[in-house]
Amino acid sequence: MNDGFALSLRSITAIFWLGFFMAISFMEAPLKFTAPGLGIAEGLQVGKIIFKALNLWEWTFFLILVTTCIFRKTSRMGFYLITMAGIILVLETKWLLPVLDQGADQIIRGRQVTEHNAHWFYIIFEVIKAPLLLLIGIESGKMLFSEKKMSYHGRIN
Repeated sequence: MNDGFALSLRSITAIFWLGFFMAISFMEAPLKFTAPGLGIAEGLQVGKIIFKALNLWEWTFFLILVTTCIFRKTSRMGFYLITMAGIILVLETKWLLPVLDQGADQIIRGRQVTEHNAHWFYIIFEVIKAPLLLLIGIESGKMLFSEKKMSYHGRIN
């Protein structure tokens, strides 16, 4: 994998990941509860399946980002951005999604759920993740553009 391909793949993956999770987290999740005839329990069952799949795809996207860093190191800023995205992903996977699943399971079984802040944490993490992924895509694109510009100028001289 050459440097240009690694940077392009990193940038495209970050932007694709951004669009993927935003469409699900900020559009699909709230909209499914407006569907006529779809109750809360059914919506939560569908949501559990969708968010499990989303989490799997987010790990796939993250591993692609990390793999591209093996072939073409990122900038210090890129490293921090990818690391922060990874930390959020770990927190969501190991802590937050299991808490949300437990609450959903209780509602599906018809039990009352005590109020907790897990949904707010999820929203906060997603709101933080959005600019992180955008900046990863931009940072990788800038690195690619800079390398192309330097190689172009190098051939002229």
